[in-house]
Amino acid sequence: MEHYEMQDLENWDKEYIWHPFTQMKIYQQNKPLIIEKGQGSYLFDIEGNKYLDGYASLWVNVHGHNVPELNEALTNQVHKIAHSTLLGSANVPSILLAKKLAEITPGNLCKVFYSDTGSASVEIALKIAYQYWKNINPEKFKNKNTFISLDDAYHGDTIGSVSVGGMDLYHRIFEPLLFKRVSLPTPHTYRMTEFDNSKDVKNFCLQRLESLLKEKADEIAGIIIEPLVQGAAGIITHPSGFLKGVENLCRKYNVLLICDEVAVGFGRTGTMFACEQEEVIPDILCVGKGITGGYMPLAATITSQKIFDAFLGEKKEHKTFYHGHTYTGNQLSCSVALRNIQLMEETALIEKVQSNALFVSEHLQDLYKLDIVGDIRQRGLMIGIEIVKDKETKTIFPSEENKLDNIVLTALQKGLIIRQLDQVLTFIPVLAMNQSELEEAIRIIYQSISENM
Repeated sequence: MEHYEMQDLENWDKEYIWHPFTQMKIYQQNKPLIIEKGQGSYLFDIEGNKYLDGYASLWVNVHGHNVPELNEALTNQVHKIAHSTLLGSANVPSILLAKKLAEITPGNLCKVFYSDTGSASVEIALKIAYQYWKNINPEKFKNKNTFISLDDAYHGDTIGSVSVGGMDLYHRIFEPLLFKRVSLPTPHTYRMTEFDNSKDVKNFCLQRLESLLKEKADEIAGIIIEPLVQGAAGIITHPSGFLKGVENLCRKYNVLLICDEVAVGFGRTGTMFACEQEEVIPDILCVGKGITGGYMPLAATITSQKIFDAFLGEKKEHKTFYHGHTYTGNQLSCSVALRNIQLMEETALIEKVQSNALFVSEHLQDLYKLDIVGDIRQRGLMIGIEIVKDKETKTIFPSEENKLDNIVLTALQKGLIIRQLDQVLTFIPVLAMNQSELEEAIRIIYQSISENM
């Protein structure tokens, strides 16, 4: 292996790597954080500094870093085979994982289409939903070509997933490339100040949805939604009953329901899948991130038998779903994903998340003592802390003040990695983080906000 020094790595990082969602001009002016190893809830940089992983390495880490059981699953599999194609042939780990996913996902979801990123899982879901209507009756459903999604929605970065996104900051530059969507107001109780309570917010948004469906149901192929929490929008937690209301309207107006659980699935909100909390069964479910415990790239789009059957036919009918990836159903990814799910069951992790979520909720209340903390939003171990200049008016700090950047930097210096989404600090810890570590993280967050008021 090539010999290098720490300074070499810093220089080569700036010289060769283009980082995602990063303004590189600013990045290159600062000393980079270069992670070398991980253990449990902690990450270690090349200088040996230790950090609590309060971002779960982009919301993916479940059991912690360097987990013996997951390491073993990968090692065992790599000694058999690392990869063979799923196009026209099968492999053992992908079969076993698909069976497991069918067993643990809500309702009658039973057909698994693998991919390697959450964005791809959404792209696949959109293409399946569109083609479904064309396959069952191309003449009757010839106009079902449009999707409804929420304002401030984030469903990934491919052109299709961006098309159903609603985050102006991320998506406006690509507008000429996108297909048109129908926008639905986000039920954002903290910001929808014209309503008295979350129930009124919910009812308003559902009424708007029904009005859209009454007018446009013949044009709508599906509705896509992040169940319970809109993650990248700033951890916007939806009012109780909103998701169920959306499902009911989908059934009433013959529209497919796509639940994007890439961020909220695999225990993050306190149940294995977020839609379980309102007894919602989507037509199509998108999963990713935590599926491998934070070890390997893998995602899946899971549908019902009814959806799958619409793609069955003779060769001349051209009902095939012409979509696939080179590493679809990769053996290494599927092996570690299966072991991740088994380990969640063996350690009763979902129950621990529920108790830890209550613990975190109690400790977070102290943050309201700080003058610039406007709102704290939480579902399970998915937390957003909205920073405001004025609690009464809910005005935010100008971006040029770098208020949240400075809070995040202070936290890093104190040994905690968190990130911000616009005016919101996000705390998305390793799912298995213990209570003493969670308490330490919240203490650092409190101090970091306090020192930057």
